[in-house]
Amino acid sequence: MTSQITTINPATEETIQSYDLMTDAQATQAIEACHQAFSRWKTRSLDDRAAVIRAIGKELRAQKEEFAKLMTQEVGKLIGDSRKEVELCAAICDFTAEAGPKELAEEERDIPGGKGVVSYAPTGVIYGIQPWNFPCYQAVRYAIANLMAGNGVLLKHAPNCTGSGLFLRTVFEAAGLPEDLFTVLVIDHDQSDKVIENRLVRGVTLTGSDGAGRTVAAKAAENLKKTVLELGSNDAYMVLEDADLDTAVEACVQGRLYNNGQTCVNAKRFIVTAPHYDAFVERYAERMRGVELGDPTDEATKLGPMARDDLRDKLASQVNESVEKGARAIVGGTVPDRKGAYYPATVLVDVKPGQPAYDDELFGPVASIIRAEDDADAIRIANDSRYGLGGGIFSKDEARARKIAAEQFDTGMISINGYTVAIPNMPFGGVKDSGYGREHGGFGMKEFVNAKSIYML
Repeated sequence: MTSQITTINPATEETIQSYDLMTDAQATQAIEACHQAFSRWKTRSLDDRAAVIRAIGKELRAQKEEFAKLMTQEVGKLIGDSRKEVELCAAICDFTAEAGPKELAEEERDIPGGKGVVSYAPTGVIYGIQPWNFPCYQAVRYAIANLMAGNGVLLKHAPNCTGSGLFLRTVFEAAGLPEDLFTVLVIDHDQSDKVIENRLVRGVTLTGSDGAGRTVAAKAAENLKKTVLELGSNDAYMVLEDADLDTAVEACVQGRLYNNGQTCVNAKRFIVTAPHYDAFVERYAERMRGVELGDPTDEATKLGPMARDDLRDKLASQVNESVEKGARAIVGGTVPDRKGAYYPATVLVDVKPGQPAYDDELFGPVASIIRAEDDADAIRIANDSRYGLGGGIFSKDEARARKIAAEQFDTGMISINGYTVAIPNMPFGGVKDSGYGREHGGFGMKEFVNAKSIYML
């Protein structure tokens, strides 16, 4: 077993920093320290917790530039996207501080012969296993909600953004969060199982692949621990027969390339009805062909590197397999001869079931365009997926699009005539192999609480 984690800049291939892995004993001590901090934090009032969380938002904004540069260095995010990520995390803090005391307040209900009280009590230490694509946001998304609820928080971040996890801990504590309440575990996968088994850990949340979700959920279930899983998707964006093509093309390019194409809710499958298909393909391909790869620290760059070489190689393999099975790459589709984990903006057509471009999640700047005969066929294809995280509908009839979204589209989040990643006051999460549980919108604060019934007789 290696005793260190070394982070690598995916744009330059240069080493950033090395970190010593914790021993099993150190990890256990860290969990115990987090539990002790939780034991004190849970007695703080909701308003007190909210004040600290509001301060964390301010501290994130104060350290935005330094944090943004670190994220871009570690995972290749465009510098502008890194800054926006920190702003989103600060907005999550603002929303949580404002809504938390109301969401978690005790409720009184009439019961026979007396009064019932519903109390939302924190449950303990919550363990989060998070990926690299949003080094700040993925951690903040579950941590802030659980801190507001009164829980302690453990973070096992992806190895390639270890520095970002440790930076976030510094930000939290600089804002006044008690020491050890948010604990970063620098550990490997084998040690992670032992964390789940630890008696002081009361819940587990993971963002990652559906394969990782099955593994973590099984280990948690073996130890009777609740889980919240967000497991990615191959989100479908439908261009219906009455869509505005200009709006659709613009949003679909943005939705595919955002965060260098490495977002669980990126637009990935573009299902275009027959009246628009040829024009959409031509205009979409033209836009994607004009996207040049570049240095993610350059403000003018539109597409940076992927986060690691192995991730780029997996994407290239999925594209190659799709082409071997009948798809055509009309833009991109070839690994460039240059330093760094780069992959070009790519457009695949003739995408059919049985190809990775249709069946799986392509986690990078590759668009799959699928022809539908009509609106009903588009809805059928959109739902023909084992995933169900996000999606989109383009239609001039917003009322009809809203009805389709609510009644026929089997996914967790749907954008109509645009592309949206995450908004603090709206629930975030999916169905089917995209996982279960909800974050944001007040929902995340109650995933790991004990809803107590108190009978006043």
